[in-house]
Amino acid sequence: MAAVGDVDVEVLLIGWLQQRLGPGVVVRDELDNNLLNELPTVQVQRAGGGDDGFRLDRPVVDTNAYATSRGAALALCQQVRRLLLTELRGSKAGPAVVGYITTISAPTVRPYENLALRRAGATYQMHIHPVS
Repeated sequence: MAAVGDVDVEVLLIGWLQQRLGPGVVVRDELDNNLLNELPTVQVQRAGGGDDGFRLDRPVVDTNAYATSRGAALALCQQVRRLLLTELRGSKAGPAVVGYITTISAPTVRPYENLALRRAGATYQMHIHPVS
């Protein structure tokens, strides 16, 4: 039987979101120096969380959407939120069952040092476990 932590939430979300957002959006975990040439981009990062010590992982996941305008970044961030809360919650996704997702911090514009692009972000708590 699979144990807690056997599902990499970043890998899971990157693949799942990429399928839904399509080839016009880059979904990744780390940014690089080519970001301006890869807009729009959604960044997914685990930001902590906990577990039940057995099978249930409770990751906190931070998402950032990068685009050429404030409105486009915020709209992409809100699209990610809708997908997570309406399609992913309560479903099987690849090697995991996603039983619960809640918004910790709703989509909002976040500062970014490069003025050639804009960033919006949100933070979520999830409950996931490996498929039995």
